[in-house]
Amino acid sequence: MADATKKAFVTGHPVKHSRSPKIHGHWLARHGIDGSYQAIDVAPENFADFVKTLQANGYRGGNVTIPHKEAAFALAEHRDQAAQEIGAVNTLWFEDGVLWGGNTDAHGFAANLDDHAPGWASEGPAVVLGAGGASRAVIHALKERGVADIRIVNRTLARAIELRDRFGAGVSAHGMAVTSELLGDAGLLINTTALGMHGNEGLSADPALLPDHAIVTDIVYVPLETPLLAAARARQLKTVDGLGMLLHQAVPGFERWFGVRPQVTAELRALIVADLVPKP
Repeated sequence: MADATKKAFVTGHPVKHSRSPKIHGHWLARHGIDGSYQAIDVAPENFADFVKTLQANGYRGGNVTIPHKEAAFALAEHRDQAAQEIGAVNTLWFEDGVLWGGNTDAHGFAANLDDHAPGWASEGPAVVLGAGGASRAVIHALKERGVADIRIVNRTLARAIELRDRFGAGVSAHGMAVTSELLGDAGLLINTTALGMHGNEGLSADPALLPDHAIVTDIVYVPLETPLLAAARARQLKTVDGLGMLLHQAVPGFERWFGVRPQVTAELRALIVADLVPKP
């Protein structure tokens, strides 16, 4: 008899650090679904073959993380609008036997701010620190929500210019030297870089220069309170950590694979926060 269990996955290289199995496992148990979600480490040279055998191996789809997001974009037969505009795929699923690719990072970013800073999109110009893959999802989300002035700041100006050209009207590119000048009227300060991880105490932007109504968010969630968020909180600004982005980006994929739209709850957040604490 065929295996009726609904199967999904997360793949990357490496992937053992992923919290996605805990997130989806929580939802599977919560909704009483006969399903599985597992982490599968796939080297880049094997990724195309892995994707080609998904249906034969009984998978309804899955998540894709570093370094496979661009390769998944190329392999998907159809892509949703977010993936098309961001240029990367983090979610795969099948519709009528056809492989679709989507990007839920922008959804996760916006939903996290909706939860913790309602009305965020009306706060004024946004300063985005970094010009990597994560910043593309953030810029897409900002444009979708009608933020008309998006300022990308990056150490390598050429990369910021590439994103400015990709996203067009309302997006500007800047080098790090002018960061302070961009903050005076900014309503949103968003860090998309790895700065703040692994005990890095450096700040690429000073929240003290922001107006009193500004919101500061960091997509880094290890640690939950990065040096940037700590400095913003000391300045009594509204802060939003990056964990909610991880939780919310998982929602659309779960719904596609398992047929139920799950909720991001305080219980789920507590489960993942507990997993972030280093084990003795």
